[in-house]
Amino acid sequence: MTLIGETQGAGTGAPIADLIKDATDASFMADVVEASKTQPVIVDFWATWCGPCRQLGPALEKAVTAAKGAVKLVKVDIDRNPAYAGQLRVQSIPAVFAFVDGRPVDGFMGALPDSQVKQFVDRLAKQGAGVSPVDELLAVAKESLELGDAGGAAQAYAQALQMDPTNVKAIGGMARVLQQAGDLDQAREVLELAPPDAKDPDIDAVRAALALADEAPSETAEFEARLAKDPDDHEARLEYAKALAAAGKMHEAVDELIESIRRDREWNEQASRKQLLTIFEAAGPMSDVAKQGRRKLSSILFS
Repeated sequence: MTLIGETQGAGTGAPIADLIKDATDASFMADVVEASKTQPVIVDFWATWCGPCRQLGPALEKAVTAAKGAVKLVKVDIDRNPAYAGQLRVQSIPAVFAFVDGRPVDGFMGALPDSQVKQFVDRLAKQGAGVSPVDELLAVAKESLELGDAGGAAQAYAQALQMDPTNVKAIGGMARVLQQAGDLDQAREVLELAPPDAKDPDIDAVRAALALADEAPSETAEFEARLAKDPDDHEARLEYAKALAAAGKMHEAVDELIESIRRDREWNEQASRKQLLTIFEAAGPMSDVAKQGRRKLSSILFS
C-alpha cells in the first residue's frame, strides 16, 4: 500500500494528502459525504490482509493523481472501520464506490486492470466537471465502435440504458449494434423503447434495415435466373437487390439498383430509386455505401 506523504501530485499543484487520505468511521461523513457535495470522492474499502487490495490501491492512487485534482480518493480499512462498509453492504473487497452530491453513484468490486481503473476515474472526473455519466458512456460507446469493438460499445450502451431507459441516443446505438450483429429480434425490442416520433440517425437506420429485412425474399436463385434470361426484368432486379441488402451485401444491392435506374429511370414510378434511398438510410447517411452510391447515382442522373 502506498504511503501518503506531503509531496505534491505531478501536475496537480496540490499536496497528495489533499487528494488521497485515510478515513475512519468517525470522519466518513466529513471526508466522503460532505466532501462529495463539492467534488467527486472515490472510496476504497480495503484491508491489510487483502492481496487484490494491494494491487488495486496503487492503480487508484495513480489515476486520481493523474486527474489533477478533479477527484479525491478516500481509503477505509474495513477491519478498523466496519460501520459504513456494512451500511453499503460491502460483501467482498476491494470494493470501490464513487460519491457525488453526498450519495454513491457508481462503483465496482474486485481489482481491475489499470486501464479500466483510469477509465473509471476519468469518467467520474468528467461528471464532476458537469459531464453526465450517460453522456460519458455514449462517448465510450462511440469510441468503441470507431475501434471496431462492438462488444465494448454494446456494454456501454447497456449501462447508459440502465441509467436512462428513455435516452434516444442509447436506444439507437444499442439497436444499431444488435442489427449489425444480425440479432434483428433484439434490435426490434430495443427500438420499442423509443417514442414513435424519435429523431435519431441510428434509430432511422435500424428501422430502415428492419423494413428491408421484412420485405426481402429469402431465396435469390429465381431472380438471378430471370435476370440471366432478361436483363431488363426490373422486378426481378429489384427483388434481387432487396435480398442482397437483407443479407448485408449493401454494395452489391446498390449496384443492382443503379443498373436498374440506368436502364429505365422511371420504371414503376421510380421504384428502384426509392429502394436505393432506403438502403442509404439503412446503411447510414455517412456510410461508404451511401457516399459511393450517391456518386454512382449522380453520374447517371446528370450525365
